[in-house]
Amino acid sequence: MAAARKIIIDTDPGQDDALAILLALGSPELDVLGITAVAGNVPLALTEKNARKICELAGKPETKVFAGAIRPLVRDLVTAEHVHGRTGLDGPDLPEPEMPLQEQHAVDFIIETLMVHEEGEITLCPLGPLTNIALALNREPRIASRIREIVLMGGGFFEGGNVTPAAEFNIYVDPHAADVVLRSGAPVVMMPLDVTHKALTTRSRIAAIRDLGTKVGNACAELLEFFERFDEEKYGTDGGPLHDPCVIAYLLQPDLFGGRRCNVAVETGSELTMGMTVIDWWQVTERPKNALVMRDIDADGFFKLLTKRLARL
Repeated sequence: MAAARKIIIDTDPGQDDALAILLALGSPELDVLGITAVAGNVPLALTEKNARKICELAGKPETKVFAGAIRPLVRDLVTAEHVHGRTGLDGPDLPEPEMPLQEQHAVDFIIETLMVHEEGEITLCPLGPLTNIALALNREPRIASRIREIVLMGGGFFEGGNVTPAAEFNIYVDPHAADVVLRSGAPVVMMPLDVTHKALTTRSRIAAIRDLGTKVGNACAELLEFFERFDEEKYGTDGGPLHDPCVIAYLLQPDLFGGRRCNVAVETGSELTMGMTVIDWWQVTERPKNALVMRDIDADGFFKLLTKRLARL
């Protein structure tokens, strides 16, 4: 059996972040070296606590959780309590975490881990704003060539935006950080709204998770039912898009997804389109291809994988 793929999950939980973390912790093919929290869906004091709550829910209190950036590189922090609730994990009643927060800063952990491991050994999995990743790249540019891949959830092109007409939330919160990451030269795989809006938490898919009959299954069903209410009203769909677990699913089963390599640039100058990901899908420029951008997903296969791995916890 091949050695487990070493990953760092950078996250701002978030119900969908929680499902992504659980998917990773329930998958023996992945070795979660650490979880780094960033301000995003809710402020940092909640995201680092939420990450620990999820690790304890998974029965993995030995997982190392680090607190990172408290605000974006340049702009003021924008949060999304109207989607995720006051705590960021509204839905189930999860107990306060007992596992400790690591003393080391998340950015220092990211840099140190990449520098001590072999080149091309560590995959970064950002599920929220890219502030921690950009700070690490700015502080130690040598890490860019050591990263195996940065597989991120963010952006949109044919789907437009979900927080402004042009911008997806993660990129909008810290567009300057996204710009740093996409210019870094590190290999990037991007899961935009064009993919995640096809991964809907329908009634039958949530029922399958609840039918696991476990503490994790019940909590996940409650998380999803709270989370989807906003998008169901917004989009008029049966269920809401399950964004962040797409990142982890890609590592486990890349054939669930389809896309193409193209150039991605981020708007950082215009307030009208701030955070827009300008994706050269049709190759109409000569700008270098800097990301593998996904557009298609086998949604049934994705939820089958997710449910199977949640059953392991």
